[in-house]
Amino acid sequence: MLLKIEDLCVSFRNDDGEVNAAAVDVNLTLDRGEVLGIVGESGSGKSSVSMSVARLLPSPPAFYPKGRILLDGEDMLTLPLPALRKIRGKKIGVIFQDPMGSLSPLHRIGAQLVETVLLHEDVSKKAAEELALEWLGKVGIPDPAVRARAYPHELSGGMQQRVMIAMGLMLGPDLVIADEPTTALDVTIQAQVLRLMRELHRANSGVLLITHDLGVVSQMATKLAVMKDGRVVETSDDPVKFFTEPTHPYSKGLVREARKMELES
Repeated sequence: MLLKIEDLCVSFRNDDGEVNAAAVDVNLTLDRGEVLGIVGESGSGKSSVSMSVARLLPSPPAFYPKGRILLDGEDMLTLPLPALRKIRGKKIGVIFQDPMGSLSPLHRIGAQLVETVLLHEDVSKKAAEELALEWLGKVGIPDPAVRARAYPHELSGGMQQRVMIAMGLMLGPDLVIADEPTTALDVTIQAQVLRLMRELHRANSGVLLITHDLGVVSQMATKLAVMKDGRVVETSDDPVKFFTEPTHPYSKGLVREARKMELES
């Protein structure tokens, strides 16, 4: 088992000492070759759970009253920070929803991609530059050599997101955490990026896909979990059956709305 989340509780303590639970008693599993889609409305807890896998929530205010997150049997919640830093980017790739909040505004995008490679791989700078340009092309950025010299603010939102996707996938991580990875992309580039992610999970990696878009889930997921109010209310190892026979009332509402939007588009 690549990833096993056991009885996970994620809470936040505000400045007044008040504790708010973002996720309660979450149990999920993900094996190599699988794509687990976690769906739910804003505030359902899906991002809190996924970001906890790489311990990316600020702590404080975030803390974990209970539970374990096992990656290849190693508990991410008790892992020392130096060991955790080695895992992030190499064994775990993260595709963030907000590229401008994740990319450095002071450095060219090519340099940021090259730095990611050099931090985790024993290769020359030239080899790192070649890999960066290769991946900029793979995610659909035209003239990669030219765009690599641009700063993030010189790119459109869609291009910024493509840079984040390249950064998350280029080292071939065992686990990819993709938080709304295609929200800012047009339909053509979205299809290209989803195809790349499908190729990655066939290459013996696992993908944790967080999205509100059931259309993306239907294209990508091999299994899914529905979250509401911090809890997993339904899981399915058969996404096709889920879209025809959801069991939880909340899931039925999500599927109904997705069908309505599809008919209106």
